[in-house]
Amino acid sequence: MPNVGRVDSNEDVDLTEDVDLTDLDRFTSGFPFEVFDVLRRDAPLWWHPPTEHTPGGEGFWVLSRHADIVAAAADSETFSSESGGDREGGGTTLEDMPTGFAVGALLNMMDDPRHAQFRRLLTPSTTPRALQAIEADLRRRAIDIVDAAVAKGQCDFLIDVAAELPLQAVAELAGVPQEDRHELMNWANVTLDYEEREIGEISDRVAQAQAQMFTYGTALLERKRREPPTDELLSIVTHALIDGEPLSENEQRMFLSLIIAAGSETTRNSIAIGMSALSQKPQVWEQIRQDRTLLPTAVEEILRWASSTPYNRRTATRDVEMHGRRIRAGDKVSLWWASANRDETVFADPYSFDVSRNPNPHLAFGRGTHFCLGASLARMEMRVIFDVLLDRVRRVTVTGPIEYVRSNKHSGVRHMPVSIEGR
Repeated sequence: MPNVGRVDSNEDVDLTEDVDLTDLDRFTSGFPFEVFDVLRRDAPLWWHPPTEHTPGGEGFWVLSRHADIVAAAADSETFSSESGGDREGGGTTLEDMPTGFAVGALLNMMDDPRHAQFRRLLTPSTTPRALQAIEADLRRRAIDIVDAAVAKGQCDFLIDVAAELPLQAVAELAGVPQEDRHELMNWANVTLDYEEREIGEISDRVAQAQAQMFTYGTALLERKRREPPTDELLSIVTHALIDGEPLSENEQRMFLSLIIAAGSETTRNSIAIGMSALSQKPQVWEQIRQDRTLLPTAVEEILRWASSTPYNRRTATRDVEMHGRRIRAGDKVSLWWASANRDETVFADPYSFDVSRNPNPHLAFGRGTHFCLGASLARMEMRVIFDVLLDRVRRVTVTGPIEYVRSNKHSGVRHMPVSIEGR
C-alpha cells in the first residue's frame, strides 16, 4: 500500500546490483519510489545494463528527474515514439514493438505529422466543453455505482467502484455497447498484466485474449463503417479521412484496443490508489466533504500520488549529450513519470499526500505532443466519483492487502478489499 505519511526513502541502493527495473517482481507491491530517489540524486541519466529480465538482452537509458523528462517529452524530433537510428522496431515500451503493426499504427506509438493528424480527428470530442454534455449522465451512473457498493458493505473497491465509472464512460464515448464493456476490460487486463510471463513474452492466455479482441473489434468496426457517422469515437475513426484516405483497418483496431485500455485502466487505478490514501486520513476526507472547493486540487494530488503510468519509452533519433554522457541514435530512453512526480526539487515534501497542493505540475498525463488525449475525461470522472462518495460515504476502510498487477508499465491494482460505511 502506498505510504500516505512522510517517509525517508533515501536508502542505500547499489545501482550496479540492486536495481533491475525489468524485474517485474519489484513492482508487485507498488512502484519502487526508493530506487528513484537514489537515481534522481546520484544518477539522473543512468544506463540500465541488460539483465536476465531485460527484453532483447538490451540495456536502456533511465531519466528520473522532472526537468529532464519534461525536456525529453517536449523534443519529439530527438526522442521518437516510433523508432530511431537503424532500429527495426520501437514504440513506447521497453520491448521493441514491430513497425507497421503497433509502431506507426497505434496513436501513442506514432510520430508527427501522422500523430497530429490522427489526434485532431478526436480532439473536438474530448475537450472540457464537449464533455460537459455527459457529466450529468456520469453523475447518475456514479450514484448507482456507489449506492450498490454501500449496500454491500464489504466489496472490492477496484472492481465495484473504481473500475465501473471509467469503463461505462469510455464505452459510451467510444460507441461500445455497454453490455460488452466487461468482456473488453477483461481482455485488456490480460494483455496488460504479466502474471504468468516476462516482458516480451506472450502466454497462451494473452494470445487467446488478443485473438478474441481482434475478432470482436473487427466485427464492431465493420458495423460502425456501415452505420451513418456519429460523434462516437469509433464512428469518427471509421469514417475519417487523412490526406483523402481512410485510416487503415489496423489503425482502427489499434485505436479500439487503446481506448478501452487507456480510457479505463489508468483512471480506475488513480481512483483506487487515491481512495487508499484518503482512507488513511479520515480528517482530510471530512475536510474535503465540508469544503468541496478542495476537490479539484485533491484530484490533481491523487493523480500525482498514484502515477498510474510509471514510464514511457522513447528512441533517440540522433546522438545527444545529457549530464555529460552521450545518448546515441537508436538507444532506448525511458521517461519515468512516477519518479518525476516525487522530485523533491519540484514538489515540496513529495512524500506527503497534500490535497491542497498548488501548484502541482505533475506528469501523470505525460507532456508534449503525446499529452494524454483523455486528461479532461479522467479529471471529470475522478471529480464526479469522489464527489458522490463524499456525499454518500462516511468512511472507507481498506480491510486487506492491495493486490497490484505484476507490471512496470502500469501501476495497476487487481483487487482492493474494503468496508464501506454509508452516511
